[in-house]
Amino acid sequence: MENKKLDNQIIVTDSEGHEHVMEILFTYEHPERKTSYVFFFDPIAPEEIIAMRYNQAGELEEIDDDDEYAEVEEVFNAFQQDPTINEA
Repeated sequence: MENKKLDNQIIVTDSEGHEHVMEILFTYEHPERKTSYVFFFDPIAPEEIIAMRYNQAGELEEIDDDDEYAEVEEVFNAFQQDPTINEA
């Protein structure tokens, strides 16, 4: 999946070549795993949050490991409890 980043937006190109402008909710890094994650949503359906890993080239990668996904879900739940944690 390809993407381009614009300030607080990301343009995601799907497998059929269609571009979608998404809003970035927040990002975080896992220092031990040396992995970065982005949480984003389609402004048309803001209730559906998508979390993906991204590499140094800015390419998005799906999270396919159950333990990693559970951790990402835990981070998202903490963010929902206190959105200011991303500002630290």
